[in-house]
Amino acid sequence: MSATTESPLLHSLELPAARALNTRGQAHALLVCEHASRFIPAALGGLGLTAEAANSHAAWDIGALDLSVELMGALDAPLVQSRVSRLVYDCNRPPEAPDAIPSQSERFVIPGNANLTDDQRAARVSDVYFPFHDMLKQTLNARPAPPVLITMHSFTPVYKGQTRAVELGILHDSDDRAAQTLLAAAQDSGLNTALNEPYSVTDGVTHTLREHGLNRGLANVMIEVRNDLIDTPTGVNRMAGLLAPMLAQVIEQLAPREAQP
Repeated sequence: MSATTESPLLHSLELPAARALNTRGQAHALLVCEHASRFIPAALGGLGLTAEAANSHAAWDIGALDLSVELMGALDAPLVQSRVSRLVYDCNRPPEAPDAIPSQSERFVIPGNANLTDDQRAARVSDVYFPFHDMLKQTLNARPAPPVLITMHSFTPVYKGQTRAVELGILHDSDDRAAQTLLAAAQDSGLNTALNEPYSVTDGVTHTLREHGLNRGLANVMIEVRNDLIDTPTGVNRMAGLLAPMLAQVIEQLAPREAQP
């Protein structure tokens, strides 16, 4: 389906499914936040969720957008974000992925995602997935030089009863240049940092990196921050202060030489 195909879901969004911020930013980097929003279109009836589920980490990456916006300002980098909950469609998954429209999260059943028809799934792909990835492509195409692609996420301190000690996860697919550079930069940060934790490529979490990083030959990295560290403005500010100089090092080392000021 074309990204411009009209449907009742698209009409009900009330806002664009994606947006780009600071598109004239001078940094040779592009920030991406696929799970920035918990918004669910009215046409979907709240997906049948309780208020607890609709506001939980299942619906969005808590703190990830706030952190992305802080980094956008600190680095002067553009940012592309989704404006629809990942429970409607997870923009970090390809259309064929079963968990692109999950019917069950770690803790919650998502009734509105159960037993969808092919047409219902196609409408979400058309109205959420394609607008987001088209905007990402357009933003990349408009950059004056190839940027470092940086995707921003958060994760819960406890998952399936297991406490997660890691505070900063640095993930990569087949290109580990940016991940290894960031890992080295993080050594003196005081953060409990790990490579490919709490997720890795085997969990199917690198779709955006593959689609827009690997396919273009861009240095790319996925960042996961434990959400209890960024669930307040103070926490976001502290984490941005730690991450911004690390990411500046990554950009300095990996952006094409001709792109450097």
